[in-house]
Amino acid sequence: MRSVLLAGGGTAGHVSPLLALADCLRRRDPDIAITALGTAAGLEARLVPERGYPMIEVPKVPLPRRPSGDLLRLPGNLRRAVRAAEDAIASTSAQVVVGFGGYVSTPAYLAARRHGIPIVVHEQNARPGIANRLGARFASAVGVTFPDTALPRATVTGMPLRREIATLDRGALREQARAHFGLSDAPTVLVTGGSLGAQRLNEAFAAAAARLSAAGVQVLHVAGTGKDFVPEGVTGAPYVVLPYCDRMDLAYAAADLVVARSGANTVCELTAVGLPAIYVPLPIGNGEQRLNAASVIAAGGGLLVEDSAVTAAWVDDVVRPLALDGQRLGGMASASASVGERGGDELLADLVVAAAGGATTAAGRAR
Repeated sequence: MRSVLLAGGGTAGHVSPLLALADCLRRRDPDIAITALGTAAGLEARLVPERGYPMIEVPKVPLPRRPSGDLLRLPGNLRRAVRAAEDAIASTSAQVVVGFGGYVSTPAYLAARRHGIPIVVHEQNARPGIANRLGARFASAVGVTFPDTALPRATVTGMPLRREIATLDRGALREQARAHFGLSDAPTVLVTGGSLGAQRLNEAFAAAAARLSAAGVQVLHVAGTGKDFVPEGVTGAPYVVLPYCDRMDLAYAAADLVVARSGANTVCELTAVGLPAIYVPLPIGNGEQRLNAASVIAAGGGLLVEDSAVTAAWVDDVVRPLALDGQRLGGMASASASVGERGGDELLADLVVAAAGGATTAAGRAR
């Protein structure tokens, strides 16, 4: 395989596995040409070039779920995006197109199908999105993160993860990680709502900060860009607040318990490294965050709590005693690791290589 085109963007949930697969393919073959399709407004516009891969821009094509102006503009927008994807396939001589969902995947799938280029789909969430439901209908291979994802001919690959997460040894890095964040050796809770933060988590933990500290529970709180705060009344164990964390590998190594949203990437990272967690599904969307956490909850590696139940009193009554219960956390950590997959990038790369093996024949049929 000489050239691959990766399509996915808009959110970290799409871009992170795209980059993990790109890195894996590059490790296997340093000479392979890897190009990404993306939009100017998505995270990929910054993250893909920063990782050293070229990105070709395609127009953003929102797929409206209800009647709107976007619905009327959809045919024209889609035609322009498909033409841009076709130009990208031609200019890169792509032998396979790999889509991760999001705005750019639909035109990439349609362009690849038109030109007889094999397609590989990877679905991150337990409940697939519109783009990947379309692409899976004519894909050569479909990789899914969760075994219950309803896509045809799916192979469970798990989530392609960043190398620093997939290879993380939490125990070996714990002392370094806690020193990095200015933490002590006390029981440690990591609170994170992702790069955008989670306002309810922020408010509940800020209100309980003094009591957590007095009980000997230290907190590493990633509050979100522009949402950091100064915890009040902290006189015991440290309470460290960051607006953003670019070393999540060290954050995971420092933690004994995590409180987080249950986005697919978060669930897969936490289970891969064997961290017990309390998952708080996003209260909007199509319910995929609840489904994403189902397998680890069933295994005993995590707890699930509704967003509306997250209050300072809940932190006092549930989070604080759990953080101080080392025996229970140890059992939850083992259960979490039992459903984790560290080799999702390699498993997905196997599907991509196999699909590309038939590229010449498929393209020949299209001509």
